[in-house]
Amino acid sequence: MMQSILWEEELRGGQTWSYVLKRGTALRLTDVDGGANVSALFYNADFPEERYNMPDTLKAQHIARLTEGFVLYSDMGHILCSITSDSVGWHDPIGGTLNAAIVHAKYGDKDYQRHRNEWTQSSRESLLLELAKYSLGPRDLTPTVNFFSKVQVDADGSMHYVPGNSKPGSQVELRAEMNVLVLLSANHHPMEPGAVYAPKSIHLAVGQAAPVAADDACRVSRPENGRGFTLTERYFGSEARA
Repeated sequence: MMQSILWEEELRGGQTWSYVLKRGTALRLTDVDGGANVSALFYNADFPEERYNMPDTLKAQHIARLTEGFVLYSDMGHILCSITSDSVGWHDPIGGTLNAAIVHAKYGDKDYQRHRNEWTQSSRESLLLELAKYSLGPRDLTPTVNFFSKVQVDADGSMHYVPGNSKPGSQVELRAEMNVLVLLSANHHPMEPGAVYAPKSIHLAVGQAAPVAADDACRVSRPENGRGFTLTERYFGSEARA
């Protein structure tokens, strides 16, 4: 859990954000009005070739959703972030990212030159622009985590978006286990059925996290996570506290 807040800011609907979350700090996302979606990307800030790996995250923890007690694995077996607190219970790791084709089909093609603040944006293109600030591009895109959204999968493999998953004031908190480059896009989930372009705002808070203890809930939730924490600590030449 976050011990102290270093700074806070508002991420308005449609905006994109990025920040290097230092190891040992935490990021809290708050859905201000309810019904928000935040598409997120994660990279090792010191070595961006290492990045979030959705398949390993899901199969290592035997899950198809993310919530408190789970972690985000990199493609090298390290743990990028842990979900240390969550009042929602379900965040979507499989639904994909809002792209330009979906935006144009559902909300219309409204550019900034003609429509100003009423323009329609896609998360994919916004995240690509943000990635360019770090000399990263399309080949560096990975599946996003869609915080505050829920997608269920039936036995036949069909996927269904579940409306109303996040209430006003819902929060999720991430603890950085490495120096992590985090990119966020506060925009609609690609499967959200509404036809009105009105992405919701998110409140962000960055603060100092408590040290990771040997009995940390994320560490002990699965044997695989224990090994992931050990591998990550060895990457930094440290050991868990007893």
